[in-house]
Amino acid sequence: LPVTSVEDPVLMSKIRQNLREKHARHIADLRAYYDSEIHTLKQQLEASHEAASSKDLKKINQNLADRCDQLDAALNEASARIKALENKNNMLEKQVVDWRERFYAASNTSKVLQERLEEMRTVNKEKDNTISRLKSRLKDLEEAFEKAYKLADKNTRLKEENKMFQNLLGEYESLGKEHERVKDTLNTTENKLLDANTQISDLKRTISKLEAQLKQVERENMLNLRH
Repeated sequence: LPVTSVEDPVLMSKIRQNLREKHARHIADLRAYYDSEIHTLKQQLEASHEAASSKDLKKINQNLADRCDQLDAALNEASARIKALENKNNMLEKQVVDWRERFYAASNTSKVLQERLEEMRTVNKEKDNTISRLKSRLKDLEEAFEKAYKLADKNTRLKEENKMFQNLLGEYESLGKEHERVKDTLNTTENKLLDANTQISDLKRTISKLEAQLKQVERENMLNLRH
């Protein structure tokens, strides 16, 4: 059944009433059918009494009795089935009541949860607004702090730059003096190098003379050896 039908007790009452009426009509139809069958069989029995022999009457009576037994069994089976359907209908009615109570309980729970959800949304919205205000305030403070830091840092940087300039100036003077010492050393070294080159040239000339003399002595020795 749709949810709207479960919620409507009047509609459910009408449905149950219709089911009871259908069952009653079904039972009445069955009884009328079997009563009609029994009446027809009785008429056939009475007609057969008039036209049939004793043996045939016994056979017909036996058939009619068997038929009556079958009809009684069928009627009992139908009654039992109807009773089972009525019990099932009662059980379904109880289940409908149970499910209706569960539905109402679930509806109430859903309503409470919806209200809590709305409250949480409202609280979250307020928190979001508070966070936005705090972020804006924090941004203003950061800008103010940055401005103050720049002003304070400007004087500090000037002092540090002046100190660094003085240090660089001292290092420059030291380097200038060192450069002069290196320059003097370099001049002295260059003079010594020139002297050494001169001596090397003299030594080379002497070595050349000695080598020439040595070759001359060797030639003389060879001549002496040949002689």
